[in-house]
This record gives sequence, structure tokens and C-alpha cells, in this order.
Amino acid sequence: MDARPAPDGPVAGLPPGPEPFAGRAAELAALRTEAGRPAGAACRVLVVSGRAGSGRTALARRFARSVAGGRRVLVASLSAPDGSAVAPGAVARRLLAALDHSPAAAPPPDGAPGEAEDPACAGLREALTGRETLLLLDDVASAEQLRPLLPAEPRCLVLAVTSGPLSALADRFRVDPVILRGLDEPAAIELLTTLVGGTRISCDPVGAAELAEACAGRPAPLRLMAYWLRAHPKAAVPEAAAALREAGEELGGEGGGEVLAAAFMLRYRALPVAQARLLRTLTLAPDGVADLRTASALGGCPAPEAAAALHALAEGELLEQLEAAADGTARYRVPGRFFAQLTAMRSELDRPGEVQLARARLLERLVRLVDSARALLDPGRQSPDPLPGPLRLRTAAHARHWLLGERESLLVTAELAIGQGDLDGSAARLTSALLRALPLAGPLAPTDAVRLHQLVLTWAERQGAARRAAAALLNLAELRAAAGQWARACEDYRAALAHSRDPLDDSVAARALEGVGECHRALGDAVRAADSYGRALALRRGLDEPAAQARLLARIGEAHAAQRRFEEAAREYRAALGLLRRLGDERGTQAVAAALAALAPRSATDRAR
Repeated sequence: MDARPAPDGPVAGLPPGPEPFAGRAAELAALRTEAGRPAGAACRVLVVSGRAGSGRTALARRFARSVAGGRRVLVASLSAPDGSAVAPGAVARRLLAALDHSPAAAPPPDGAPGEAEDPACAGLREALTGRETLLLLDDVASAEQLRPLLPAEPRCLVLAVTSGPLSALADRFRVDPVILRGLDEPAAIELLTTLVGGTRISCDPVGAAELAEACAGRPAPLRLMAYWLRAHPKAAVPEAAAALREAGEELGGEGGGEVLAAAFMLRYRALPVAQARLLRTLTLAPDGVADLRTASALGGCPAPEAAAALHALAEGELLEQLEAAADGTARYRVPGRFFAQLTAMRSELDRPGEVQLARARLLERLVRLVDSARALLDPGRQSPDPLPGPLRLRTAAHARHWLLGERESLLVTAELAIGQGDLDGSAARLTSALLRALPLAGPLAPTDAVRLHQLVLTWAERQGAARRAAAALLNLAELRAAAGQWARACEDYRAALAHSRDPLDDSVAARALEGVGECHRALGDAVRAADSYGRALALRRGLDEPAAQARLLARIGEAHAAQRRFEEAAREYRAALGLLRRLGDERGTQAVAAALAALAPRSATDRAR
């Protein structure tokens, strides 16, 4: 496999890497060698390992561009901006969405996290089988996190970017990581020369070498210091190295561990006030990813101003440019290597009320976007007040692509908002809007439905809204039951029953009791099933619901038959038949009559014994 120079044009699915790119010829050659080895029965796994700021992602993207060819390229980050590991199932769902594969058939996972594999991982492996795919997985936290995503498909090439060697994969995959260290001096000076421009670097080779050494040869600090020099056109190159050392001392650290933080601090201080504030505030964006819609809400500024600031921050490499959204909207991400520092700065510099207001603006903006998407997908509904032109969703297709593309980020935003609990009104509106709108864009995956109903339950219980809590629990129970998770479903039905008592709601109680009966029936406990059905029947009679009464009488008859109580079973079946005939339900009448007829030989056999 030939790792040709990266092509000039973009590769679909692959975000652009930072330019210019210097050095790393040996590392690219090593990746080319590893990629050329026989794959065996599984996918090929290449590992690029290095510290934050070592240029590991830039190298991986450059190599990926050179070998993409006709492959479908899929990219995902396996760590959240704050450094926490993303669950493999969540990564798999994102990748399935990129492949236009709906995980709707996958049941929600049961049990505690980590006890069983998320079905989405198996769905992803199946979807990748038979495909020629390039999978670039960034910020991999561990081999255990990566393993469930790897298909047994020799035509799939996986490029894993990590801080460690992932040696635990060696039991199944050949892993010979390409480990990145600092650039050599010529490559570092070449990078500085290209970025700074003019003759400032070439006229002071000693100062350039000093700056390269101060940056430990790491590309990220080198690039930040190059932009610092551009922002300080009268500063000599040795002044940059001195400023970097002073910033490192100010941070209280020594050596390469603080180089990146010190370079970032210097670069940040050179920003205009508005851009610095927006950069801090973008740490509140879902997954640290922002476009002009979310950035204008967080920053409280018009869309054109937000778009210009995003572009400037990305041009200065303080934001990472991602692949554009389906509608062409530019998207950016706060790099994980800066996230902790920016979060600390936000806590120090921004008043809590300002931060809360920014979060509230974001939630309300997302509610309006989701509601407008729903109105476009369901033309019979009244449209909300239109958003400003640059923020607007314009067609049903646009709305569908936006909802599907942003689904995971929207869910994460709702989960974070409900979890924080200080903006419950906006968070609840977003959750409700998603429950109404997402099914219009395509089948709502049971896992996502569970997440949304769990949010409703958390909010309702916190607010003391018993009816909303009961409704959420009933929905959760039905999702569990549909997935065959009868014990969990039974727990949810019983919890819904408890919420139906204050205030008293016989309709909810009847539905919950019938659900409990269905769970006991599925688990083979006919005695408890009959008891629950009987209690539900008493409530349905009080509510004057003959169709539900007939259904429950038939279920009770079935439970009695399972206990070989044939006379009681026949009595219940006959009562059900009478109701069904009065209702004119021919199909139900035939089914119950058949069940009643099937009792006769069983009863005769039992008497003969």
C-alpha cells in the first residue's frame, strides 16, 4: 500500500488536518509498512501513539488521506472533550448513523453498564463486514474500549490514535505502534518558517533552534508560538522562547509537561476579548462541537459575528475544524488538549450567572430548532416563530438531516441539562421536543427512547410530577418488555403503579397492573400473572372499559389453564366471549372461542387421570 503525499482535495468523511505539515517521514513510512502487511481474518489495526500536542491526530489524518482511495472513511472520537472515555456503544451508534444504518432493531442494553456488550457494537461490526472501510478512531482510551468496534473484515483498515500502545490488543491483532516524539530540529524550524512567514525565522537560526527546543519539538506548541509571533510582529524569536519559559514558570511546572499549556496561555492572551470569551464559552457546547447556531446562542451574538469568530479561532488553530454538516454548515470542536485549561479559565473569569445564561440560551435555541424541524417534517403542525435566516432549517430534507446528524449531541445536551438540574424548564422542553421530533426523522432507536424517557422520569420525580413520572415509567417498561427484559420491565411497571396512588389514577394503575401480569406470564409465573390481571380487571370495570375487560378475562383464563384449573379458565373465557360479542369484535371472538374449545380435551384428560 502506497502512502502517497496527501491529496490536495478533501476526502469525504475525513476532517482536514492542519497545514502546513512538516517532518514525520519515518513515521509515515512505518505506517505504510504496517498497512501493507497481510490482514488475516480480521481488520488491520494501525496505532499512532503520542502525548497531547505531539501531532498524532494530524499524522493519522495525513496518512488516512493518502490511503483512503475508494474506501468509505468513518471518523469518531473515543474520548469526550474533558478526557473521559466514551462508551463503545455510543461510538458505534454515531458510526452507524454515518453509514445510514438505523440501530432501531437493537434492544436497549439491560443491566449495569459494562455487564454486557451494547447491541450497537455488534450492529456496527455487521455493517462493516463486506465493506472496504477506513476507520479513524481518535483519542482511544484503552484496548477494551476499542475492541468491541473492530470487525472481522480484512478489507477494513482501522487507524487508532492514542496516548498508549494498546498492547492488550496483541492477543488478536498484530499491533506495532508508531510512537511520536518531538520533531527534529530541521522539521521544527521548517514548520516555524512556513507559519511565521517573512524572514524572522531564517534570519535568526539560533533563536529558532532555541524556540524549537523550548517547545520540545512538539508540533502543537510550535504552531501556537508561531501564531504568537504573528500576533506580535515586533517581537524577536528569542523573546518568544523567553515568554514561553516564563509562562511555564507561572503555571508552576517544569519540562515538556507544561509546554503545551504555557504556549496555549500565551496564544490565548493575544486574542481579542470577544474571541477569548467565546472560546471559553464553547466548552459548554455539546461534545465541545459548535457551529454558528450553537455558537451564536452561547455567545449571545448575531450569527454572522459568531461565524466570523469561529473561523478566526480555527484559523489560529485554537479550534479544530470538523467535516461540515450535511447542509454545508461549518463545524468546529474545542480540542481536548485545551479543554481543561479553558474550563478552568471559564470558572475563574466568567460569573456563574453568565455561564447559566449562556447554557439557557443554548437550550432554548435547540428547542426552537427541534420544534422547527418537527414543523417541517409534519406540515400539519403550526410552525414556531422563525429563526434568523442563517440559523433556519429550510426544508423537510434539511430538517431530517439536521436531526439525524445532531441526534447524539442533542441527547447528550439534554442529559447534561437534566443532570445539572438548574434549568429544568428548558431541559424538559428540549427532552419533550426530541421525543416528538426524532421519530419523524426515522425510527427512534429503543436505546435512544430509553434515554429520553429516563430523562423525563428524572425531571418528573425531581419536580414531584407523579403523572409524568408514571407515564415515563410505563414507556420504559414497554420498551423493556419489547426487548424481552421482563424482570426490568416488571420493576418499571411496579414503580409506575406506586406513582399512580398519589394522586389516584386508576387508568395508569390498571395499565401498570396489566403490564406486571404480562411480565409474570412471560416469566412463567401463572399464579402471580392471574393475580395482577385480576386487580387490573377490577379497575377496568370501574372505568367502564369493556374491550380491556375482555382482554384481561382472556388473560386470566389463560393463566388458570396454565395452572390446570380448567373450570375457572372456561368461566373466564366465556365471560370474555360475552363481552366480545356485544362489542362486535369478530376476530377476538374467534380467538377466545378457539382457546375455550382447546380446553375441553385437556380438561377431559385431566379428569381421566
